[in-house]
Amino acid sequence: MTQTLSKPDVTKSQYNITWEKLPDDFKLPDDPVENIDQPLLAAALREALDLAGFILASMLIASNLGLCAKVNDKIVVKAPDWVYVPSVLPAEPGEVRRSYTRNAEGEVPAVVMEFLSDTDGSEYSNKPTYPYGKWRFYERILQVPIYVIFEPKSGVLEVYRLSASGEYELQEPDANQRFWIESMGLFLGVWEGEKSQRRGYWLRWWDENGNLLLWGAERVEQERQRTEEERQRAEEERQRADRLMAYLRSQGIDPDGI
Repeated sequence: MTQTLSKPDVTKSQYNITWEKLPDDFKLPDDPVENIDQPLLAAALREALDLAGFILASMLIASNLGLCAKVNDKIVVKAPDWVYVPSVLPAEPGEVRRSYTRNAEGEVPAVVMEFLSDTDGSEYSNKPTYPYGKWRFYERILQVPIYVIFEPKSGVLEVYRLSASGEYELQEPDANQRFWIESMGLFLGVWEGEKSQRRGYWLRWWDENGNLLLWGAERVEQERQRTEEERQRAEEERQRADRLMAYLRSQGIDPDGI
């Protein structure tokens, strides 16, 4: 299925955009990830959502998946470190999704994230000509509502929202230094600690009531603590019962006869 962008927008005068599923014979870039942090951060974001029951079969949540568009008759592919699409068309039986094109395969990606590395800062590139900067591609071509840039070493989190004028505007966090992601019904923020033998800053999710969405190991520890607390309560109850029976006997009362 091929759809041409028809509604007026900021790209109309500069870009002729069509939404075509990537041809099967198109060779995607096979670049390795830039560092070990990127896959760990992306996997941690998904893990918490999965365990919380957030992820539905109709959604697409992926890392380093090519987002595609045909701009001025040239195919453009950018692979964000993390992407969330609320609703996609089901893949064909046996098909492995190797890329994603909005309109042709489902809705516009609601959130894209980039984790900064020690390279050239391409996450901020607004290069207006082919092959286009990432910022320009997400903002003007894909028109992704939320663009997240995270610097894992310093823990600096920037959240940009697409304004009515079609440009990204930096958002301010709430009092807890978190950002409300409306399309997901969750807060996004920074957490410092250890996971997967990596100590440092992580992106985490909180629900609307401020409850942290836990990772698997945290759920196991939470259950262990709950079990231990129940054991301690049962032990305290037993000790109180023993003291009561001892007191009754000291008063010449047989507790078994009560």
